[in-house]
Amino acid sequence: MVTTKENPLGFPELVESGEIELTPRDSNILQAIQEEGLTVFAFDGLKRLLGVHQEMLSRVLDRLEDEGLVEKVSEGYRLTVRGNQQAPRPLSSTQPRIPIVQSLLPHDIDVQRIIAGLKGRWFGSLRWLGYSQNEEGLVLKWITEEDSIQIDAKFTENYLSIDAKVGGERDTSQAVKASHQLMGHISRLYGGPRRGRNMLTPVAFFPDMSFA
Repeated sequence: MVTTKENPLGFPELVESGEIELTPRDSNILQAIQEEGLTVFAFDGLKRLLGVHQEMLSRVLDRLEDEGLVEKVSEGYRLTVRGNQQAPRPLSSTQPRIPIVQSLLPHDIDVQRIIAGLKGRWFGSLRWLGYSQNEEGLVLKWITEEDSIQIDAKFTENYLSIDAKVGGERDTSQAVKASHQLMGHISRLYGGPRRGRNMLTPVAFFPDMSFA
């Protein structure tokens, strides 16, 4: 928050206060971004993740941007350094992820080209949420249009894992279908004629899980 005061010469000075008054909605949105570790996120993706109305989210993001907590970038929005400091700490009881696919990627592909072909894209029922990046790798995130099932694809060197977050009593089989749909798009991104059909080397699937 920025306020003004007069200096001894009578001229107003801008004074930046370290305290920001956050509403419960502000805090909830900042906490959701922090819990997902989102480096960059899309407006529509965050709206689906939170299940909030578009106009309400727009007002909150405008307010957070005015306070210097989030900023617009070419790929969407991101938290500023100040926003990371102000965001409530993630809860310890975050929703667990279900591993769907774990796979090696061919050593001769350009992983960055694959990532560039996935970022910001919609695939079938999958809607782009955003991505997180740290020293462990890059995680691309989507959320399904109707069931709000979150699908995360993590790239670490030549290794790919796809996990799902399924809330409540939702059907886990929909998460499996969405994950395999995403995997098909990943395969097609580097499956040119010279590679033929041998595009992914599966390491582990989880067929014994109950998807009823």
